[in-house]
This record gives sequence, structure tokens and C-alpha cells, in this order.
Amino acid sequence: MRKSERLNDLLLYLSGKNTFHLKDIMERYGVSRSSAIRDIRSLEQIGMPIYSQAGRNGAYKILPNRLLSPIIFTVDEVYSLYFSMLTLKAYQSTPFHLSLERLKSKFESCLSQTQITALQRMEQVFRLGAVYHSNESRYLKEILQYVIEERPCRIEYGKQALKKYSVQFFDISSAYGQWYGTAYNFETQKIQVFRCDKIQAVGPSIQFRGKKLSEFQKPADELYKGKDAVEFEVRISEKGLDLFYKEHYPSMRLCTEENQYFIRGFYNRGEEKFIADYFIHFSLSVLSVKPEALRENISKRLNELSRYYLSELPTAKGG
Repeated sequence: MRKSERLNDLLLYLSGKNTFHLKDIMERYGVSRSSAIRDIRSLEQIGMPIYSQAGRNGAYKILPNRLLSPIIFTVDEVYSLYFSMLTLKAYQSTPFHLSLERLKSKFESCLSQTQITALQRMEQVFRLGAVYHSNESRYLKEILQYVIEERPCRIEYGKQALKKYSVQFFDISSAYGQWYGTAYNFETQKIQVFRCDKIQAVGPSIQFRGKKLSEFQKPADELYKGKDAVEFEVRISEKGLDLFYKEHYPSMRLCTEENQYFIRGFYNRGEEKFIADYFIHFSLSVLSVKPEALRENISKRLNELSRYYLSELPTAKGG
């Protein structure tokens, strides 16, 4: 390992420590005592607040009120972070108040003019795919804070007729052009998913006691599955694999058996239309459906759509 790589790794190694010994560095990196001392001096020169403690074991202390230690990135690592950052362009809202242009300027300030030119050329021809988020979710930052603090909150939800819920969020996800917050509903004592752009207000709730996040780190069967849930098995062709990977839900899993592909899972009562619409978009990639009730739901939904397109669409004048 080169010295620059070793120093970068050493910064990460020491970032969560208040004290360390010289032998820790010697053993971790297989270097001599003098090399370890030189590495520590190098860290001090770039701003890490280290001071030595008298004693034969070579103990060192790190000031607890330090700023974030500087991290050394390679040019390829900077390029990778830069293009990952550009995916934020697709988001109308993020949980962080930031300026994308200011972030870009900070990245470019770390590079030479030649590297900046190369980066700008790459930006013209290289794209990372992201689904555009057109709806604004105003309370993402507040929701994230409630998650981190393991605190319940009171939300107002909807577009016109607002409903109030006492919930504890434990998951925030970005999927299919929307932000979603998954929460425990204290009134119903069930897990519920909310579209974050429909949340109109967020505030503290003193009526209920917060739960530990570890209580929600359970398999989907335990979190989402109702007592009257229906289990299903849908066999798909190889072409259907891509559709599954692009869109699927915690209540589903993909299984492979003897070169055959199955989507297995469950849906709760009241979700029949949702699950039918989901499998309709697989089209001819669906090879078999169990149970028969799900197959009938899909057929019924297709008939509804057929009637709509054949008779209910308004006819344009002169068309």
C-alpha cells in the first residue's frame, strides 16, 4: 500500500477513536515504528488534532471537538462521486438543503483545469439513469429527523380533504418518480405507506411513545402481512425478469427453480386491484398464475380496461 493510500485509510480508521497506540498502526499496516510516527505527523500537518501522551507504549489522543477529518480521494473516486451527485437533478425534493451548482463548484475546485475539462466532456456523453421526480415533498428533512430520533409525529395527509395520522416513520424510499415514507400507524397498529408529496404538515406527537428502529427491522411477512392475506405464485418468462427488477415490492420475492422463474409473495385484502395492475404490465411474460382468484382478478381488471378503451374514452370531433 502506497503512503497516500495508507494515510487515507488511517484517517478513516482513526475517525471514530479518541485514543490509539503506535503499535496499533504498526500492526495494522505492517510498518516500522519510525514510519508510523511519520504517518502521524503527516496527519497532524493536514489538520487532524492529535497529541501524544507520555508513556512507554506510545499512546496518542485525538481531540473530541474536532471537525470532520479531511479525506483524500483519487481522481476516479471524485469522478464517481460527481456523477452520482448529478442524479440529484432528477429530484424536485431531497432531505437535504443544498445547492447542486455549489456542490459542482466544490468538486471542480479540487481538480486541475485539465481534469475539469475532462469531467465536463464526460458529462456531455455519460448519463446515470434516474426517474424524474416532478412532485415536491416539502417535509422530507423533518421526516428524516423523526426517523433518526425514533420519535412519533402527527401528520396531515391528502390533497384536498386532509386526514390526520399519528405515526412513526422508519423508512424513506425513492421509487418510480415519488418519495414514500413507511410508518407505523399508532391508531390502527398497522404499517402504512405514505406518499411524501401528499404530506401537508408534520409536527410532534406527545400521545404515543416512540419505538426503537430495531422493532421495524423484520421480514416483510411480519411487517406487512395481514391475517387475511392471500399468497400467490406467478411464473414468468426470462423476459419478465427485467420487469421484476425494475419494479417490485417488499411483499414479493423472485425464486429460480430448474431454469424457471417465479414471483412469490402475498397481497392483503383490499389490494386486489393493485396486484392485478402490477401483473398486467408483465403482459405475455406471465406463464402461469396461482391461486385461481388472482387469475380471475387480473382477467376482471383487463375486461374493465377493455370496456373503458372501447366505449368510455371521449371521441375527438372529426376523428
